[in-house]
This record gives sequence, structure tokens and C-alpha cells, in this order.
Amino acid sequence: MLDHIEKTTTLKAPVDRVWEAITDHEKFGEWFRVKLYDPFREGEITKGHITYPGYEHFEWESITRVIRPKSYFAFTWFHDDIQPHEGTGRLSTLVEFKLEPRNGGTHLTIIESGFDAFPPGAGKEAWKRNEGGWTEQVSNITAYVDG
Repeated sequence: MLDHIEKTTTLKAPVDRVWEAITDHEKFGEWFRVKLYDPFREGEITKGHITYPGYEHFEWESITRVIRPKSYFAFTWFHDDIQPHEGTGRLSTLVEFKLEPRNGGTHLTIIESGFDAFPPGAGKEAWKRNEGGWTEQVSNITAYVDG
């Protein structure tokens, strides 16, 4: 099983616009299809719920790890829908957004890592589900910022 998912794209939108779409919790929610109740702040929890059809019953909880303005944003994303091994903590992955100016636009890299810490079989299933999900999210953010 792979431990991480990596997606890259070059957007027409400038870094400022992409950065805002990723780090403003309300704008993030518009393209990601999640209702977030709290802003992203380093070291703090952001809660909400998924609004994507068929997944509305999923709660969102993340902890913002790093905000390096206009270049890097990372959060720990909890996967409470998957049962951990007895005696271990909550399962989570690290989601990173890396932005680089490129020809008037923005080169965006999204990485989600940490699947190898999941129980056997569950990590592979989560990876497959999220790999397809990130493909869709790249399309969503492209439409949102380049639209």
C-alpha cells in the first residue's frame, strides 16, 4: 500500500487567490464541500461536517499544524469513520498544500500522508477512497479559483 497521495496542478489564478481559497475556512468549504464552523489557526481544532451528497453524516475535525503565508498550509485530518487498533489513538493523516508562483498562476501540490498507520485493510481502503476524492478536489479548486 502507498502511504501518501500526491496531486499537482497548475492553476491560472494568482497565488493570493489560491491561498485564500485554501486557508479561509468558508471559501475552503465552498469548493471542498464541507461546512466548517471554525477558522484555520495554527495549533487549533477546526470542526464541521461534510456537505458532499452521500457523505453528509461525516463530521470534519482537523488540527491546523502550519500556516506559512502564501506557500504552505498543513493540517492533521482525523478519520473517525475507521476503527483504530485497540490501545492506539485516533487515526489521522497529514494534509499539505504547497503553493508556488508559476507564469502568473499557481503551481499547487496537495499531499495526504500517514495511511500506513491505519489497521491492515483499512489504510488501503482509505487511500483508495481519498485518492479518488483528491482527484475530484483538484477539479473543484480549479473551477473555484480559475472560474
